[in-house]
Amino acid sequence: MTMGDLIHLLKTKTKEYIRKSHTLRKRVYESDMVIVDDLMYMSMDPREANLFFHLVNELYERSSIILTSNKAPDQWGELMNDQGITTTILDRLLHRAEVIPLHGDSYRIKHRDSIF
Repeated sequence: MTMGDLIHLLKTKTKEYIRKSHTLRKRVYESDMVIVDDLMYMSMDPREANLFFHLVNELYERSSIILTSNKAPDQWGELMNDQGITTTILDRLLHRAEVIPLHGDSYRIKHRDSIF
């Protein structure tokens, strides 16, 4: 799922979505592998960063986590608006991690002849 979808799922508290979000949250927390796309695409407010920390902390050393991001980890602090929680999240994510940096043009635009 995308980071936006994940944050929405973690924040959902309304009655109409509570059952569905509880089921999805349970699936995420019980998964052997969690893949989150577009991490740090947009900045997080303190509540969102806190929810993400709790997810990472719960999955830490229990599940495999694959993240994609167009931002380097040293840029995450300003996007989470809290260097302390960013450091704590990165501590858990980067422990025993394999980081694969990719460089080059966007694959979505790479094969287009023109934008128009």
